[in-house]
Amino acid sequence: MAKSVRAAIYLRVSRDSQTTENQRIVLTKLAERRGFEIVKEYEDQGISGGKGRDKRPAFDQMLKDAMRRRFDVLLVWSMDRLGRSVLHVAQAMAELDAANVALVSEQQGIDATGPFGRAMMQMATVFAELERSMIRSRVMAGLDRVRAEGRTLGRPSVGRTVEEAIRQELALGHGILKVAKIVGCGSGTVQRVKRETADQSAKAA
Repeated sequence: MAKSVRAAIYLRVSRDSQTTENQRIVLTKLAERRGFEIVKEYEDQGISGGKGRDKRPAFDQMLKDAMRRRFDVLLVWSMDRLGRSVLHVAQAMAELDAANVALVSEQQGIDATGPFGRAMMQMATVFAELERSMIRSRVMAGLDRVRAEGRTLGRPSVGRTVEEAIRQELALGHGILKVAKIVGCGSGTVQRVKRETADQSAKAA
């Protein structure tokens, strides 16, 4: 007996006043026609496709489950459900391709279970990598320009008075966030001072 194809559905609408029900109906019928077994549904309700992955919990979980090979095919009503920008869509397609998960988009007729759709996903992988390379190049060029101008990279360091105040508050047993609020600095600075103080104590012991 042939193994059934495991399908997942990703649903998204931008406003709470909208509903994903129409998308669900269309994709459920699509799965039935293709003989796919729907094993999971992911839904982001009232979340814009322009938001990053960290602001779209169901989208994030879907990609994680794809990497864990918990389904074979992802069904979406339209490509813009994956994201509003070309880059976001390309990155999602690249991750699905890396996980060997096919993508089927009902509205655009994209079907990566076949050779043509598979080629499109591989092209998306190339474009996503190209964009990442361009971003890295722009960042490195910016850093080189800052160094050439003689400017110091990174956040400015705090003075000894602030560091001493941090140590005193930590000694009183306050947590990192509370100390940062009391002293008026970032929690990262408090963490650094705490770590340096611990290192100094260990050396002195």
